[in-house]
Amino acid sequence: MSGKMNKTLPEGWQLVKLGDVCEIARGGSPRPIDNFITKDKTGINWIRIGDAKNGSKYINETADRITPEGANRSRFVVKGDFILSNSMSFGRPYIMNTDGCIHDGWLLIRDNKLLFDKEFLYYSLCTGSVVEQFRNAARGGIVNNLNINLVKEVTIPLLPLHQQKRIAAILNEKMAAVEKARVASEAQLEAVKVLAIAYLREAFPRLFDDLPEGW
Repeated sequence: MSGKMNKTLPEGWQLVKLGDVCEIARGGSPRPIDNFITKDKTGINWIRIGDAKNGSKYINETADRITPEGANRSRFVVKGDFILSNSMSFGRPYIMNTDGCIHDGWLLIRDNKLLFDKEFLYYSLCTGSVVEQFRNAARGGIVNNLNINLVKEVTIPLLPLHQQKRIAAILNEKMAAVEKARVASEAQLEAVKVLAIAYLREAFPRLFDDLPEGW
């Protein structure tokens, strides 16, 4: 890191390569995967993209499980780990809120050195500068892909832990306000839609009489 770059950062802050401060590893997929999917309670959570809910920063549960034998051929992640999609919607981070196994469409990011507040690290991975680094680093033909070596080279800010917590708390507060406004806007939109339909029903009763149920 150049001295020039250092001068642009507040005192106590530094830019670090993700691979220098965190463990980065790729998931693994036992194949054929259908042979390892199980409904048994001894199965291990099998984390798919579909388990990531829209707008959520956490993976809380999974729809499927794999056998212990399948888990031995995969990558086990634990609560508090980060996983990063490495293809399609590449670079999208999630915080694990449960244990399980990830397939090779995910990358593991593990803060073994406990350098980061988890909320701060999440927001750091979502910043425009990091997303742009992911985008520039992605490789592939039609589908962009990230791999371990590319992600290791991505730079993120590292600052004292108490400052990380303060910044994360502010961001959480602002994001909660944004979500509240979004929900309110959707509720208002739904109310307008109900009024519009009521008006149309009154103005054009024959039209609605001829429509199939549910339209």
